[in-house]
Amino acid sequence: MLRRLNAGFAVIGDVQFLPGYSVLLTDDPSVQRLSDLPKSKRLDFLSDMDRLGEAVERACRRLDPAFRRVNLEILGNTDGFLHAHVWPRFAWEPADLVGLPVWLYPRERWNDERCALGPRHDAVREAIGAELDRLSE
Repeated sequence: MLRRLNAGFAVIGDVQFLPGYSVLLTDDPSVQRLSDLPKSKRLDFLSDMDRLGEAVERACRRLDPAFRRVNLEILGNTDGFLHAHVWPRFAWEPADLVGLPVWLYPRERWNDERCALGPRHDAVREAIGAELDRLSE
């Protein structure tokens, strides 16, 4: 876990073929969709998603000059609880994939042990956490 936020938990993703990939998890696992939340809690979740997205952007921009942007997604097609994906995107991505949704990356990238979260991702994890702290001040 990176940090506890107002409406959920910011975590770093278990795959890191795009270093800095993070997820915002709702703090109520029974919530399946954004519209299940009362309006105030819904706005809190979206605000947390924005904060995590900005933290990933700041950290990745500082750590990799090829950083381009962040993609934010609330999907819920595989995991039935409310969560948001925060995907950093980079200029070094393969030309045939850089303009496409991350979900179109080949399956082997998702399962490649070299892309699994591990100690080599400590710097990006710490940078995102520090940015989350700065954004909460």
